[in-house]
Amino acid sequence: MGELAIDFCGEWHEPTDDQVFDIGREGDLEVDDNPYLHRKFLQIERQNGIWWLSNVGSILSATVADTSGGMQAWVAPGARIPLVFGQTRVVFTAGPTTYEFDVHLKTPAFRQESSSGDSVGETTIGPVRFTDAQKAIIVALAEPMLRREGTGFSTIPSSAEAAKRLGWALTRFNRKLDNVCEKLDRVGVVGLRGGGGKLATNRRARLVEHAITSHLVTSDDLHLLDTMKGSPDDE
Repeated sequence: MGELAIDFCGEWHEPTDDQVFDIGREGDLEVDDNPYLHRKFLQIERQNGIWWLSNVGSILSATVADTSGGMQAWVAPGARIPLVFGQTRVVFTAGPTTYEFDVHLKTPAFRQESSSGDSVGETTIGPVRFTDAQKAIIVALAEPMLRREGTGFSTIPSSAEAAKRLGWALTRFNRKLDNVCEKLDRVGVVGLRGGGGKLATNRRARLVEHAITSHLVTSDDLHLLDTMKGSPDDE
């Protein structure tokens, strides 16, 4: 493997030091023939000894994180971020489909160690606490990604599909989804609200991207789909 390698669906790419590596509907990494995806969306190139990931699209954003969940960034159109970890995960959504690929760096500038702790009943992200019912909402939306092994793509369920998965009324599901997004928005998670305090239309996708890359939910939480199925409303 070269200095930098990209893994998407088990397909490996190794950009050269003098190459601008294009990722999108077309390019060096042709992700998918998805009309919602930019023809050229992301670029990877080496400048002054540093590898950079740039968003050259006009609409879509990407969530970038180290695989321990300790660092996360939202790369908006026109922005770029240095690739400094041994393994960096890139997640983005185009239309109904969410994509994920990993960037491997042989000589990373930083090494991130993960720390884990046991939690019962509630999950805490900084000052935010989630009940099992709220966490079950996130799991229901992220289920396709949680069940997928490795990088690739999946479709995020609609709110109606996720509500049915939990055996809940859609109004209950949407109310709790509002609460989850508002809590995360208050602690600085971007992309969950639109202008003027309104919830963003693509909040389900952004919530899943954040939850997966930050390890807010993992495959160990899939049991909540059965535990909370048909549970009485606690509000």
